[in-house]
Amino acid sequence: MLLSWLGDNRFWIVAIFMIVLATALAAWLFGRFVQRLAQRAERTVNPWDDALVGALTPPGPALIWLLGLTVAAGRAGVATGADIFSLAEPAREIGLILVLTWFAWRFSHSVERNLRDPRYMGKPMDATTVRAVGKLVRASILITAAMVVMQFLGYSISGVLAFGGIGGLAVGFAAKDLLANFFGGLMIYLDRPFAVGDWVRSPDRNIEGTVEDIGWRLTRIRTFDKRPLYIPNGIFTQIAVENPSRMLNRRIYETIGIRYEDAHLMPAIVTDVKAMLQQHPEIDSNQTLIVNFNSFAPSSLDFFIYTFTNTTDWVRYHEIKQDILLTILRIIEGYGGSCAFPTSTLHIAEIPALTREAALDS
Repeated sequence: MLLSWLGDNRFWIVAIFMIVLATALAAWLFGRFVQRLAQRAERTVNPWDDALVGALTPPGPALIWLLGLTVAAGRAGVATGADIFSLAEPAREIGLILVLTWFAWRFSHSVERNLRDPRYMGKPMDATTVRAVGKLVRASILITAAMVVMQFLGYSISGVLAFGGIGGLAVGFAAKDLLANFFGGLMIYLDRPFAVGDWVRSPDRNIEGTVEDIGWRLTRIRTFDKRPLYIPNGIFTQIAVENPSRMLNRRIYETIGIRYEDAHLMPAIVTDVKAMLQQHPEIDSNQTLIVNFNSFAPSSLDFFIYTFTNTTDWVRYHEIKQDILLTILRIIEGYGGSCAFPTSTLHIAEIPALTREAALDS
């Protein structure tokens, strides 16, 4: 009886009110259901369930309201006969596609974020790879949604694809720089010469800093004076890029000079310095280690040290280097020697006797 009463055109306003009320109640119940799911998902260490629950809102309530309002609009159209309410059904179909696209977009974003979060992953996945896959998935979602909407509106997908094939040549010539940057970004993702967080520099260009983001067109690098540097990806196909972040060791290569009067101490100093480096816990003994008398400099006798540290950390490297240099200084001073500094010796030729006597007489 209630359904027949609601179906009576005299009570269509009441029917619409009941539909909207039921829609609001369903949206509220869905919100409570998602909250319960979120509490259960928090108890698990899984990047997928948290991403799924996080993606349900607000697309879920939006879908409920879309269905409820379009049903109400259809009921109003039946009761009033207004043409505008005939748009309810196509609006519901297109809205359903858009809401599902919104959900898929949010889900891919959440999964991308979780896969790089150490709370979910014992060993977080490479940020560059995750971002590349995430962008590719989202691009696929948008293209698929656009094609489905166009098909629903009556446009021929085959015609669009044919136009894209013919117009691709014109677009390619007009946007060759854009395409060069796109394929440059693709090569970065495939070859992976660097990743987000790496310290990179180029001997060909004035580029040095930490990679913050790798996009499809631009790569953002934060220089060491904290300025952002935006580089088109096409540039990286034309220049050499050095990635110091992937070095295995850091090198210590220093020249030390002692005084010429300490020449007899050179063999003992070189021997002790080499032994010290071989026993130093922060020096990689598997790498090349050289300590040798090297040259007769203008003001000093020079020997050099060539060795590698175990660490690649910039700050720790300088701490180790400082310790080694101070130890070398103590070794030199322990033998009674001293490090040389620039000096000059002036030799005056002997004055002839007659010239000296003439100078004295005057």
